[in-house]
Amino acid sequence: MRPVPNLDFAIRPAAAGDLPGLTILYQHLNPTDPFLERAMAEERFSAIIAQPGMTVFIGFACDVAAATVTLIVVPNLTRNGASYALIENVVTHADHRQRGYAGAVIGHAVTEAWKAGCYKVMLLTGSTNPATHRFYKNCGFLQDKTGYQIRRP
Repeated sequence: MRPVPNLDFAIRPAAAGDLPGLTILYQHLNPTDPFLERAMAEERFSAIIAQPGMTVFIGFACDVAAATVTLIVVPNLTRNGASYALIENVVTHADHRQRGYAGAVIGHAVTEAWKAGCYKVMLLTGSTNPATHRFYKNCGFLQDKTGYQIRRP
């Protein structure tokens, strides 16, 4: 069982002033990614915050951005009009891992998806690490579908 975050851990939607902390967190997701220039990061982050149905949740440990997840709620014409949700960019700062923070932000995002009337929440991982797969299963996700992707050449 994962450790439970302590009382000094709080989750909230990202706001304009959170970009520096998110930038640091995202470096722990894909360390080999090129650094995003400030102007581009500010433009993209403003677009994300303004996008209806898209929320970046940040878990703060003692006012430090320790974990994050992006939730995208997608309107739908099937399933009696029930939306579905996607989870993306799950990351915990390396100094804050193994404390239950990622599980807490994922749980928060899933709860928000249910509140939004979603009938399912999906995520993909590129990780082949069995511990990562076990983590998502422990968060309640089932590995019962086949995922495909296509990337821009």
